[in-house]
Amino acid sequence: MPSTPRLVLGPLLRHVDPVSATVWVETDRPCTVRVLDATARTFCVQGHHYALVVVEGLAPGSTTPYEVHLDDVPVWPPARSAFPPSRIRTPGGPGPFRIAFGSCRYATPASADARDGIPPDALDCYALQLAGTPEQEWPDALVLLGDQVYADETTPLTQAWMAGRRDLSLPPGPQAADFEDYTRLYRESWGDPEVRWLLSTIPSSMIFDDHEMIDDWNTSAAWRATIEREPWWRTRITGGLTSYWVHQHLGNLSPAELAANDTWQAMQGVEDAGPMLTAMAEGADGDPTAFRWSYVRHWDHVRLVMVDSRAGRVLAEHDRQILDDAEFTWVEQALREAVADGVEHVLVGTSLPWLLPHAIHDVERWNETLAVRHHGKLLGRLAEKLRQAADLEHWAAFGQSFERLGRVLVSLARGESGRAPSTVLVLSGDVHHAYAAELVSPGGLRSRVHQLTVSPLHNQAPHAIEVGFRIGWSRWARALTGSVTKAARVRRTGLEWAKQAGPFFGNELGELVLSGRGARFRLWATSRADDGSPVFTRVLDTELA
Repeated sequence: MPSTPRLVLGPLLRHVDPVSATVWVETDRPCTVRVLDATARTFCVQGHHYALVVVEGLAPGSTTPYEVHLDDVPVWPPARSAFPPSRIRTPGGPGPFRIAFGSCRYATPASADARDGIPPDALDCYALQLAGTPEQEWPDALVLLGDQVYADETTPLTQAWMAGRRDLSLPPGPQAADFEDYTRLYRESWGDPEVRWLLSTIPSSMIFDDHEMIDDWNTSAAWRATIEREPWWRTRITGGLTSYWVHQHLGNLSPAELAANDTWQAMQGVEDAGPMLTAMAEGADGDPTAFRWSYVRHWDHVRLVMVDSRAGRVLAEHDRQILDDAEFTWVEQALREAVADGVEHVLVGTSLPWLLPHAIHDVERWNETLAVRHHGKLLGRLAEKLRQAADLEHWAAFGQSFERLGRVLVSLARGESGRAPSTVLVLSGDVHHAYAAELVSPGGLRSRVHQLTVSPLHNQAPHAIEVGFRIGWSRWARALTGSVTKAARVRRTGLEWAKQAGPFFGNELGELVLSGRGARFRLWATSRADDGSPVFTRVLDTELA
């Protein structure tokens, strides 16, 4: 064993506000981690060592380069790095507020199977572009909207590693089975030099989606009843939620929230927090009301309310909800507080799109209606099979939640809670393509309300999905599905929206440029030059307000 601690993963710059920041790392042994003048002792989870360093006393609008020291030995930045120094830039400086966002990043180009033919990684390309861009044009925040790792679709390299510790012929096969497997996935996804530098210097906000646990996670009560009969599922879900808490959720919290977090405080000084976090994960999975994964980011004149649209679902067929009542009330209050605080741009982060192509929205509403109306009967069972086979489980498939979110966003846009913000923007991913849509009805909207969907960062859409989503926006498809929903007496929404751009397919990353009451949406996409090298091109630049 070497004589000094080693940095295994990170640093990740996570929560940043005008006067403080948190920096996350994984190390190979217990040690003291120092960033600037702040220190933290590592904590242990099932033999793995992590630290979250809270840096305080920063100045608003300042830029501060930093290093990471382990037991006073400098370990970051790496020697002879090709990238600019990592730094902490706090909100409050001049110029627009810039946000980069996207979702669905499968492993890295180096570890993915070349036979899959996945286009160049948008996050890698973005990091390389930023390294040659003036710092004042770098984003102030990076928002990752789900599927940061793929527990159910592993790479050949990871499968070979898994085969060294268990028999892959037994369930769950070459998928993540426990916390140890998840640590491998995070190292694979966040370990390449480009993304490692990007995450060290741009503050990141994250939320999970299904593939962090398993495809179709919490689609329905029937899905859940089936998966819970699998003997391997309990270890999988507790390992997944524990690893998410450690690698992603912990960094979503502000210093004040960390100080008030019972789990975080109880871990301090514990020899191994693994059993405690496993118990937390079991409780969170068993009772959606027991734990809140949703959170808020305060960014000067911008506010992000990140919504958990997976773990907090109510799945009883007669009362399906994306969020339970208590958490939805919390989300509504957070949105109204943003308006009361005079925020110009209110952002709702949710891994799943709220506004889908019209025909697909109709199909999901029709499917849910049949499943509820004929629950326990043949037609209801057929509707459930279609729901799972076609992934009909977005906001539209939880009709009362779709409408409830619509009501609060319309209220904000009408100024019913006070001065209307300039924009209300719903940021989403999941569907492996990008598009922009705008709410156009009901009337009286004083704010522009947009759905901005960007996915994937590094993956690809099957041909059937590409065809389906292209058709989904067409008038004839909408007319057809409208007739079907009318015949089935599906309750139609009073909301109306129109596609503004897209759909775009390929690996993509979105940017928001928010200045005063103005807002722009930019979309970047990857491709390959004739010599096979990655190309990163802006394919959309449009005003939102």
